[in-house]
Amino acid sequence: MKIATYNVNGINGRLPVLIKWLESSKPDIVCLQELKATQDKFPIAEINRAGYQAIWNGQKQWNGVAILSKGYEMTEVQSTLPGNANDIQSRYLEVIIDQIVICCLYLPNGNPFPGPKFEYKMDWIKRLKKRSKQFIDMDLPAILVGDFNIIPTENDVHKPEKWKDDALFQPEVRRAYNQLLKNGWTDSIRTLFPDEKIYTFWDYLYKAYDRNAGIRLDHILLSPYLKSSLINGGVDKEVRGWTKSSDHAPVWIELERNKYAKFIK
Repeated sequence: MKIATYNVNGINGRLPVLIKWLESSKPDIVCLQELKATQDKFPIAEINRAGYQAIWNGQKQWNGVAILSKGYEMTEVQSTLPGNANDIQSRYLEVIIDQIVICCLYLPNGNPFPGPKFEYKMDWIKRLKKRSKQFIDMDLPAILVGDFNIIPTENDVHKPEKWKDDALFQPEVRRAYNQLLKNGWTDSIRTLFPDEKIYTFWDYLYKAYDRNAGIRLDHILLSPYLKSSLINGGVDKEVRGWTKSSDHAPVWIELERNKYAKFIK
């Protein structure tokens, strides 16, 4: 099973890029973030023609998440992260696919730092940690996948000193990410490439992509149940260089289904 995440940065404006990537990469499951489209403006007809079904939670402007599936049935669990009934931002979508819990995440950016947006980010992370602990406690096959808006370590950013005042790189944010790993979650890309400089986002300014001056924000975390199933993964960096592409690149992993399916009752 090939599972991917992609912050499309506006699904309708970048639909040709998304479809081209789907046709070339052929992922089975895709988590999308930053749709920037209301529920009724999601391009489901085009997604269906590409061979995928979809569950989505649209929202105007900056938010919106979706999960695409090719060949696997999906059951929606919830479209909001538990813990704050007043949170109306579309940043979380939880489904079950092939008896695996797939959580599509679009964590808040948190800038400007300090301020209320950063406080909202930290509260969101706190709620995520609580929900993710439930998966661990229940020993469920689960995946946290999406744009975390967190740069985990200095190895995940070009020139770390330039990010010291940014919400993406604050010590408490990085500690929270590290706590997820300590709780049992596996950073799949870093596990596969422990020492390499791997980025998933390049700003549009200052020819950041051409200089490979990027950061790693998009992550796929596996619960202990699935850790041994991880066999491959990577970043489709070339997609970032396509015309009218998102400032993020797709990130993907492959799981060997035979290794996890035999444990699922």
